[in-house]
Amino acid sequence: MAASILQRFLSPVQTFTKCVNYRLIARRCLLSPAYTDPAVWEQRPRDAQDLGQLASLMDRTYERKFPVSSLVIARFIDNLSSKEEVDQAQYYLHKFRHSPNCWYLRDWTTHSWIRHCLKYGARDKALYTLKNKVQFGMFPDDFTFNLLIDSFIKDKDFKGACSLVEEVMLQESFERISTQILSLYALSKYLASKPELSWQEERNMGASLMLAGLKQENSAGFSARLLGSALIGKVELSRGIHAVFHEMPLIWTSGYLGRALAVMDAVCDFRDVKLSEEVLDHVEKILQDLSVISDGQNVTETPLEEEDELETQKLPEYINRFKELKERLVSQHKMDSRSLESLVSALTQQTLAACEDADMAEYQQTVSNWETERQQLIQRERETKEKNQKERLSKQ
Repeated sequence: MAASILQRFLSPVQTFTKCVNYRLIARRCLLSPAYTDPAVWEQRPRDAQDLGQLASLMDRTYERKFPVSSLVIARFIDNLSSKEEVDQAQYYLHKFRHSPNCWYLRDWTTHSWIRHCLKYGARDKALYTLKNKVQFGMFPDDFTFNLLIDSFIKDKDFKGACSLVEEVMLQESFERISTQILSLYALSKYLASKPELSWQEERNMGASLMLAGLKQENSAGFSARLLGSALIGKVELSRGIHAVFHEMPLIWTSGYLGRALAVMDAVCDFRDVKLSEEVLDHVEKILQDLSVISDGQNVTETPLEEEDELETQKLPEYINRFKELKERLVSQHKMDSRSLESLVSALTQQTLAACEDADMAEYQQTVSNWETERQQLIQRERETKEKNQKERLSKQ
């Protein structure tokens, strides 16, 4: 009797504990508050400035056909305090990019810009300047990319997150494991919504999946590589190899469907790695869709080049090879019933927390190095002003 009563009292507690644990696990798919905390950044020595005076200084400097220094634009960005001022800063970033000093936009200025966009609800401005990096000179480091991608993911804006991942891909910035995982998380979540993709989006998505998964020696990484290579191969056979590597960080040789099959072959010989059954179904559908194209013709009006024609002729061979490899995977129990989204979510829960400490330690060192460089520039600026003043006095 007493045991029964005790069990009834403990039952709600156990249920509550399960709910709490589930929420913690779900939340752990994202960067922790400690990672995104701006305290380290905001503890730097402040150089308080009046934005009106800085804007006036820059306007006068440009009117006189003189270059604005990287310190002046950095001070302007560091002193933003509202969304309206963020809007104004975008104009001066564009102006600086088209000035003689365009190559000297400091890394900490880019980081500060992204931080202020996130702080004042102007994330769309950050994304716009990154997508138009040639016009604004925005080339963030991996840590800055992580903060922005995480912000989109937490708001469940997976399409926006994938736009950022494409920029990471184009800038070839998949060096951090945390960036690889966040990118795969965003890509898998967006693909799970089954969006209608243009051929350019398929190419960009494929390249992002392939490059983000390239350094992940696990089921999620191999599945991403397989799907990414297959998507690029689809564009190659339907549009030609030049459509694939145009303005993309991809190798300029044909055969991306062959590389996708090579991933399957590698998994057959790789221990403790499986391929997502969902991904294999997707690759099979890609091959079926390509086989429907009559006479191997591409969907554009431009005739295929000789190397593209040769690759198209290999399609029946690729289809047969895919069937053989799939049978091998089945016989070796190398097919995972989980989707790519589930595989990546599991990888995120297992790995992301372990990456954060190293990232944050490196970020603290980076901020310290930035501050050292900034103080050196300030000292150089002071010495230049003193030298110019002495020269003016000597002339008088």
